[in-house]
Amino acid sequence: MLWLPLKPSFSCRIYLAYPSADGNMVPFLPGPVDMNIVESQAVDLDYINSTYSRGHLNPSLHHQTYQCRSATFTLTNVVPQKKWSNDGPWEVLELTVNKTLAAYCLGEAYIVTGIMPYQKEEHWMKNRVAVPEYLWSAYCCPNYNQSIPDRLKDAFPTFAIMSLDSLEMYLKDRFDTVISVFNEQCG
Repeated sequence: MLWLPLKPSFSCRIYLAYPSADGNMVPFLPGPVDMNIVESQAVDLDYINSTYSRGHLNPSLHHQTYQCRSATFTLTNVVPQKKWSNDGPWEVLELTVNKTLAAYCLGEAYIVTGIMPYQKEEHWMKNRVAVPEYLWSAYCCPNYNQSIPDRLKDAFPTFAIMSLDSLEMYLKDRFDTVISVFNEQCG
């Protein structure tokens, strides 16, 4: 899960897997990819000739600066997602959330995106990368325009792909533990 302010008032923070790394994103050099990377995360080759695309957990359109948008295009920020979903309903969801929050949220909004692994059997892309059964997303806008249209009254201060209560109940049933997506901090 990722927790991020939609309208950040700070610069992007990048956390490094290797303490000796300098923090700058650089494309892989032509040729073989370092085996430390291949063994620890998905690589471009995993997606080539597959039916999956790179589904952003933290979408670039939720960021205002080029640096922050660029930081979302790392393979550690994606999960395998069927191409028709990523370029269809999921893209519509991301755009709708972005437009809704930009129009009615006053100040910062927070978005949490997560996945659910398959419950009964594992699914893998190229026998290396786990494919989730579901992606889900929810937002929290603590301070919003009170004159929102009636059709959006249920979408504030929190909203998810279903009601937030339903999502948390579904997550609780799936993972057999109580889950509070916003830690009860968005009322």
